[in-house]
Amino acid sequence: MDIRQLTYFIAIAEEGSISRAAERLHIAQPPLSQQLKLLEEELGIRLVERSTRKLELTEAGKALQHRSKQVLELLETSLKEVRDIAEGLQGRLSIGTVSSAGATLLPDIIRSFHKTYPCIDFEIFDEDTSKIIELLDHGVIDIGIIRTPFDLEKFESIALPKDPMAAVSLSAWSDDKPTLLLKDLINKPLIVQRRNEKIITELCLKAGFNPRILCRSNDVRTILLWASTGLGTAIVPKNCVNLIPDTNLNYKELAEPSLMTGTAVIWPKQRYISSAARHFLEAFKSTQCQHI
Repeated sequence: MDIRQLTYFIAIAEEGSISRAAERLHIAQPPLSQQLKLLEEELGIRLVERSTRKLELTEAGKALQHRSKQVLELLETSLKEVRDIAEGLQGRLSIGTVSSAGATLLPDIIRSFHKTYPCIDFEIFDEDTSKIIELLDHGVIDIGIIRTPFDLEKFESIALPKDPMAAVSLSAWSDDKPTLLLKDLINKPLIVQRRNEKIITELCLKAGFNPRILCRSNDVRTILLWASTGLGTAIVPKNCVNLIPDTNLNYKELAEPSLMTGTAVIWPKQRYISSAARHFLEAFKSTQCQHI
């Protein structure tokens, strides 16, 4: 049994068909069938049931599929680690970030990091928190910057200070109060982030009114642009209110502790991370300590 045979078997197991697996692997179907037969003969067990139009894995086949994936992942991780050692601090650092953090948090940190490690390139994925978690799970990115709360059981994390939410509107606020309550937004169409809609609705109902949610979006910039048209009042993290310049938007902090939102830098537990990612995390921690 070798790595090539395991790769072939995984393709067959995932495709459920010799022909589709052959297309995926860009090889002819007869040699692939022969490799499966040789693997079964070597192990002395049947790995697939061929009685149906779609190949079905036996229990032994399912076990081999699971272990094969682990072996290939370990091989890939090992090769990546060896290349890191050989290349020193050259390479690419992939970061997934919610758009608000990508605009307000990353630029200064990356500028400082680049001065120290000029040979490291960056790849930034602007996504929502759920997608960033998925990208981390699949090893597409090295580090994620997400909005909390979120289940971080599988990840190491650096928690950043929480930020209040703010109500943002094209119209000027009519009083001099430093903050607003949700009840002050009665009869105002609201533009909210999709992940915050449920808690905003619940808090509004507790305040005695059913909110009019005009628009829901994952992207803070989109929400602010809608607000800049005068269509409604945006509710966004306070540190994001200036993401769209020159819009004449006015904002007030919402005095609602339950709406406090946080940001966290996360990376997978018990999985190798590149030297570039480790150095970035060290630089990030150092930057945060300087602001405490």
